[in-house]
Amino acid sequence: MDERASPANSARHHTTVSRPRLSAGPKASLVAHRREAQVDSFTHLHVHSEYSLLDGLARLPDLCRRARDCGMKALALTDHGQMYGTIQLHRAATEFGIKPIFGCEVYQAPRRLHQKQPRLDAKPYHLTLLARNMSGYKNLLYLVTQANLEGFYYRPRIDKELLAERAEGLICLSGCISGQVPSLLLRGQHDEARKTIGWFKEVLGPDNYFLELQRHEGIPQLEQVNSQLIALAKEFGLRCVATNDVHYVRRSDAPAHELLLAIQTNTTMSDPNRMRMPGDDYYLKTAEEMAELMPDYPEALANTNLIAERCDVDLSFQGYHLPRFEVPKPHTAQSFLRAECEKGLARRYDQVTPEIRERLEYELRIIHEMGFDDYFLITADLASWAKNEAKMLVGVRGSSASSLVAYTLGISDVEPLGLGLMFERLLHPGRVTMPDIDLDFPEDRRHEVIDYLTARYGRDRTSQIATFGTMAARGAIRDVGRALGIPLSEVDRVAKLVPLGPKRTIQDALEAVSELRELYETESHIKELIDYSLALQGVARHLSTHAAGVLIADRPIVEYTPLQRAPRGQGLISQFCMEDVEAIGLLKLDVLGLTTLTALDRAFKWIERTTGVRLTQSSIPLDDPETFALLSSGEVTGVFQVESSGMRRTLREMRPTRFEEIVAVLGLYRPGPMEFIQNYIERKHGREEITYRHPTLEPILAETYGIVVYQEQIIRIAAELAGYTPGEADLMRQAVGKKKEGALQRQHARFVSGATARGIPQDAAEDIFADIAAFANYGFNKSHGAAYAVLTLQTAYLKAHYPVEFMTSLLSVERGNIEKTARLVAECRRLRIPVRPPDVQKSDVDFAIETAGNGPLEQRRQLTGVKDLAIRFGLGAIKNCRDGPAQVIVGARGDSPFGDIDDFVSRVDLRQVNKRALECLIRAGSLDSLGTRGALLAALDQILAESQRVHRAREIGQRSLFELGLGMGAGEGARFALPTNAPRIPEKELLSDEKELLGVYMSAHPLDVLSQFVDDRLTSLSEIDESMENEQVLIAGLLGSLRVIATRKGEAMAFARLEDLSDSRELVIFPRTFNESRHLLAEDAVLLVRARVDIREGQINLCAESIEPYQPPRNVKRRHPGGRRARRLSVEISLGPDDGESKEMVERVFGILSEKSGDLPFLFRLKAPYGSVEMTFPGVTTLYSAELERQLASLIGRDHFTLE
Repeated sequence: MDERASPANSARHHTTVSRPRLSAGPKASLVAHRREAQVDSFTHLHVHSEYSLLDGLARLPDLCRRARDCGMKALALTDHGQMYGTIQLHRAATEFGIKPIFGCEVYQAPRRLHQKQPRLDAKPYHLTLLARNMSGYKNLLYLVTQANLEGFYYRPRIDKELLAERAEGLICLSGCISGQVPSLLLRGQHDEARKTIGWFKEVLGPDNYFLELQRHEGIPQLEQVNSQLIALAKEFGLRCVATNDVHYVRRSDAPAHELLLAIQTNTTMSDPNRMRMPGDDYYLKTAEEMAELMPDYPEALANTNLIAERCDVDLSFQGYHLPRFEVPKPHTAQSFLRAECEKGLARRYDQVTPEIRERLEYELRIIHEMGFDDYFLITADLASWAKNEAKMLVGVRGSSASSLVAYTLGISDVEPLGLGLMFERLLHPGRVTMPDIDLDFPEDRRHEVIDYLTARYGRDRTSQIATFGTMAARGAIRDVGRALGIPLSEVDRVAKLVPLGPKRTIQDALEAVSELRELYETESHIKELIDYSLALQGVARHLSTHAAGVLIADRPIVEYTPLQRAPRGQGLISQFCMEDVEAIGLLKLDVLGLTTLTALDRAFKWIERTTGVRLTQSSIPLDDPETFALLSSGEVTGVFQVESSGMRRTLREMRPTRFEEIVAVLGLYRPGPMEFIQNYIERKHGREEITYRHPTLEPILAETYGIVVYQEQIIRIAAELAGYTPGEADLMRQAVGKKKEGALQRQHARFVSGATARGIPQDAAEDIFADIAAFANYGFNKSHGAAYAVLTLQTAYLKAHYPVEFMTSLLSVERGNIEKTARLVAECRRLRIPVRPPDVQKSDVDFAIETAGNGPLEQRRQLTGVKDLAIRFGLGAIKNCRDGPAQVIVGARGDSPFGDIDDFVSRVDLRQVNKRALECLIRAGSLDSLGTRGALLAALDQILAESQRVHRAREIGQRSLFELGLGMGAGEGARFALPTNAPRIPEKELLSDEKELLGVYMSAHPLDVLSQFVDDRLTSLSEIDESMENEQVLIAGLLGSLRVIATRKGEAMAFARLEDLSDSRELVIFPRTFNESRHLLAEDAVLLVRARVDIREGQINLCAESIEPYQPPRNVKRRHPGGRRARRLSVEISLGPDDGESKEMVERVFGILSEKSGDLPFLFRLKAPYGSVEMTFPGVTTLYSAELERQLASLIGRDHFTLE
């Protein structure tokens, strides 16, 4: 926004010269002026769209539609400082039959581009630039790019010198009231204004520089400026042009636009000092309205059409701008691609059959005819570099797995012919866009891939791509609610009534959600909230970087799209979004970061350390029985693409045994085909007859038991039954999927005609087409499913065979996500994999594997061949303790544990750790070996201060007073010590801190009892899905986040979170159940809840029907590691120098164990400085339980006892 919109300037406007009165006889004179001002049409040349982010409200299709409806033949777009909407203007203008004029309201630096002093350079001028021809358009791209890359200071800025270099082909308007010339005139600097006008005239030429006249309510200074501009135009032989500063489409949009400005400035509508427009006339006025507004400036109105006629830039598709891949002489791209494919063919196949040869020839012919030889070579080069030089894991997704050329080049590792994958899903002559070969790389190494592409093809020819976040339904409600000043809790309640989903709208919610509709109809402030939200829903809100796309061009990219710095400093991005760069023919490579590949890579490294085996993706079999057994169990936490509760249930019922069935699972578990999952399962197990509409369908649908699942099946049906070519069949599939009536009718007639001509009965042909019409919108891309099924099986294989290594890698990639960490730790506990707490003596920065024993650090890191392994929590995984502080501590420790807190303070430079991180480290328990948490927290400031003193003294070559032994009057050298009288922190608070900072309880867990026993009565929360609606379940869990409210009848009820070891869900406790059980409803209570599964607007809730304290049933079965019975409990006790204290400790531990009646033997390993001894107790056994575990942990530490 500029100064015209500020409240201070708005007030000042009213104290200056007002619009001059017309001559005597106002009515007659006004009529004369209006008649004089009448023009055939008018062209808006100063227009802001939604891409003047949070400043413009106008959507480009609406602008172009309105311009057409008003009889206008052209429309300009001049967003603030950027050109985000350029290609979309071209698209919309073409659709509505008007000429697009491409421009930008640039910011002009008061001095030079590189001068950036707050007092002198913070307020740039405005200048309106329009592209007259293609040369001007490319200069405009360059100017906007340089404004962002070199001139950015609060806003992207150009200067006069830069404009002079790139003035060719541009038309320049002097700007709104914030332009340089109007600003000088308002300040009374008339000579400077004349110099400025003279400069622009000389640089641009008298035919390309116009003085801009505006007239807006609330800015009376414009009248003074306009009269002076008219005089100056005559003086310099220039023309004037009339504009309206358009920010929205219709006058009725003004209130919504005012609210948009409040969102932009993070203020509320009740704030009298908020930024606002001084009137409601910033809309796309008709030619008649403009003539009435400016009756005294008829030539300025007419000049808009003159400029429109002179602006002629055609951005229609001009072909692809692919870089040329350098090939060795004497090859061409075509011959080199063939040669590389022939090499790959010999490498991939032992025998090249005629079918393989025919497919390769077909693909190479289509690729060459469509001009994509270079594209495949570029992609193959990238995949080869990543695999062979960078040693990265590489995956593909989407249709690229259907290509034999991609398979032979090493782009894809999915063999397409054996799976029946069709090349036409990737490329065919009827396709109007470039093929999409999506490559996956480890998420943490994606930047390396971008760096390689930049170095390979040139920094000026590569960039990433912009994407725009919009005000989605819930987001719009929250933004509007804040601007209206509605309490956050009420706004949140309304927002949550809108169902989640990328395509969910407020309109859909009003129709589907009765509670929202009732609020809208009965509460006036909610109606206002919803109405404003409807007006802003879908408007562009912010810019970000596309997650995958990388552009590579044959020429500097700035010749095709303006560039700017990525919002978070991740290099350069195009200002055109993905759809727009594709529309102008730029090559977009999809370089995706996939955390699953990061996890695989880290798992492979751990496996090599623990077993010596060098595992690779290609060495993992896709037919391993144990892998399919794991999938069939439904215990698939961490397995790619199949973790949801519904998918688990499907896997358990399906019991897959083949790779193709995993592909089918991924295809079926989606909206549409999901309703046929049960049919698929029943047919697979022979419990339901497999039927076909016609026998000719059997070869196509046999693999999916007669059910249409894949898009490829639709293509084959159309080709083999109705005579379509595969390319035509793919286009038919797309057309039918869009459900457009005309396309449906045309394709229906052609299909039925073709099928009946080939001997298929009319009624069967009709039924088959009806199936196609139903499935076309939902059919799954089989090649995409095949590519992903490979990852599903690879991750399942690792979990089945290397669970410790796999879970450690998953924890590593999810580090920082407290919720996911909690779920993964819960899964480790289910698998009986020890997860040990963070400890400055033993932890690395990241999660790490160590031996299950309790030996020295170096010994615990000797992993090769060790069977009993544990996972150690990383210091960097503690909330608020990032890698930097964690690395400082780990680096200072090395392989030598800290002796005490004094040693810790002396060796770790806590200036690099900071107070907040150290506090969280203490609260998470990672310094328990150095003192109690209460004492450490009490001495937190002293710990930091002493470390600072020690390390500062070290830096200047001195020793601290403590080191010299002069502090505190100590004769032998005082050591830093913790206070002995610090209050003890209650166990509940300790556990609460652990849960907050680690996501899980570590020293003890109220639900440990659930992990120790198998209670067949219970349903895990992770097992509950949409298919269980209205079913009754029995759950044991921990109660949290209890919130009691009153119903409309005044009765008490409650909402809470119920958590078990697998997941958490919202628990609704209605009045009757609440009254019966309110004495049990305490935070962290372990309860047994009988509940009904309720699905509300897509959310799974539990409605409690009864609540009681949880107790394991009698004769409950014990859960043993890996399904085996625990052989014994091993307890390690370190003996100190005081024999009396050591004996007391041994007796206390023995007493605790012997008083528990059970059948588990136990032994003691007593460790002393002079050696160790093992003690067994024949005939004495114990009962292992959560209570026992807590007691032992509090006495000797959780790391000092294990089940063997």
